[in-house]
Amino acid sequence: MSARYSAPALERFASDLLVAAGLPPARAAALARIFVTADLLGYSTHGLQRLPSNLRWLEQGRMRREGEPEVLRDRLAVFSWDAHFLPGPWVLTRAVDEALGRVARTGVVTATLRRCSHVACLAAYLVPVLERRLVGLLVVSTPDERFISPFGGRDAVFSNNPLAFCAPTGGLPILFDVSMAITAGGRIARAAREGRQLPEACLKTADGRVSADPAVLSGEPPGTVMPIGGPGHGHKGYALTLMTEVLSQALSGHGRSAAAGEGEANSVFLQVLDPEAFTDWSDYQREVDVLVSQCLDSRADRPEQPVRIPGHAAWRRRQQQLAQGVSLYPGILAQLETWAGRLHVTLPVPLA
Repeated sequence: MSARYSAPALERFASDLLVAAGLPPARAAALARIFVTADLLGYSTHGLQRLPSNLRWLEQGRMRREGEPEVLRDRLAVFSWDAHFLPGPWVLTRAVDEALGRVARTGVVTATLRRCSHVACLAAYLVPVLERRLVGLLVVSTPDERFISPFGGRDAVFSNNPLAFCAPTGGLPILFDVSMAITAGGRIARAAREGRQLPEACLKTADGRVSADPAVLSGEPPGTVMPIGGPGHGHKGYALTLMTEVLSQALSGHGRSAAAGEGEANSVFLQVLDPEAFTDWSDYQREVDVLVSQCLDSRADRPEQPVRIPGHAAWRRRQQQLAQGVSLYPGILAQLETWAGRLHVTLPVPLA
């Protein structure tokens, strides 16, 4: 049985590493909270696994330690910031807090952010949105990254472009965080490290053949990842990917025309909606609960695998791990142990 760690202990450990690397404590705490929340929800490729890259960026000067986001536009219900390579999880946490503070007055708050360092797991930012009984939408892209090929093409154009959405219900919430690619880059990288094939053929070689071999992406010339829908229905994923880049890049005024050399810097689209700005809470809850109920009551193709609602498993996992401790994906703590030794930070102690 793998070791479990208390979530607060993991947050302190991650924060201590970031502070030792030169990040101010409040900003370090924000990053640590997002990473651990991702692991609580089960998004292990974007949880504490993202911490070593952030430590490297601090060490290399690719992430700014000090300074504030530049306010580009502000119209109460709409705001736009340029992070100028400040820590993405700290900037996006601030943007969510700002939206939560405004939405009672405006009903809807929409924001764009540009040039954030990698923001990690989008679902993690939506937890406080759900706790306030609000609806949230997050879209992120990486203007300097080319990963996904357009439908019918073999040259990479788009980044991985996750989209996250949340909606409160009378029970467990709706919550999902999905990439516009058939599978996320973190899963492909993990399969490559572990020397195994992907579960399905979601990649395309440079000469246009579909493949499940993660080595395709490191070939010369490199292959690409196909959009959601793959070779048969990828036109739908292609359309959604175009939408995500318009929302996060074109609306922020900073995209592929000027992002050369920015690495993993993210562009972000954020929207928070108050259901009670549109209808009574009782009416909203009735409709969303009926929708959820009808999905759950749908006859399952396999009786042992009933229909599920996106987010229910993640929310239960979070509740369980808050109570019983976080079980980290194998190898993550070993990577962090190296950094702990270098930065003289004490490792977290497993729960009994």
